[in-house]
Amino acid sequence: MNDSDPKPLSRDSVVARVIGLAGSLRSGSTTQMAVRYALLGAEKHGAQTQLLDIASYDLPFLGREKEPEGRTAVERFLGDIRAADGIVLGSPEIHGSLSGVLKNALDLTERHAFEGKMLGLIGVAGGQMGASETLSHLRAIARSLHAWVVPVQVSIGGADKAFNSRGEPVDAGLRDRLLSVGSQVARFAWLHKCENHVQFVREWEAAGTGDAEVPS
Repeated sequence: MNDSDPKPLSRDSVVARVIGLAGSLRSGSTTQMAVRYALLGAEKHGAQTQLLDIASYDLPFLGREKEPEGRTAVERFLGDIRAADGIVLGSPEIHGSLSGVLKNALDLTERHAFEGKMLGLIGVAGGQMGASETLSHLRAIARSLHAWVVPVQVSIGGADKAFNSRGEPVDAGLRDRLLSVGSQVARFAWLHKCENHVQFVREWEAAGTGDAEVPS
């Protein structure tokens, strides 16, 4: 290490907060299971994690957010988004796009709540073709919100058979990809929070080839 290299910071001194947001109101949905499992990958890299339940906010439709009850719900939701350093977004693919539930929640947010945050994307579909359209639309929304989308994303096909009764992916490859999404969100959120820009760029460039290492 030369004098120009940034000094390493420990994970005890700086902790990244990663939240999960699943675009499904159904308790125990495949989307929720996928996002919850991805958060395990973030936890393994020292992040504090929390799975948000969209249903618990009782969010209004866009256009009614200025009404008293709607304003309170939106502010509580925005507060949780602002407090996060990284976010794992998951959505079922419905009619070739993300769910209306998640789209409305994102429409109610503001750019400042997402700007500079790390985002991991998960799409879930009932068919074997996966959720490529949903992932594409989520990436476009993330760009509009000025967020960083991590290189690894997960498209899940055959959703009804993808997880066992314990909420664990049946396929080992899917387990690895979900954990990788969570770990990348946590790793880059930590680097960004530390303002370790040199290391951030090095790892971001290496992430596309799978060669990035976790800073000690």
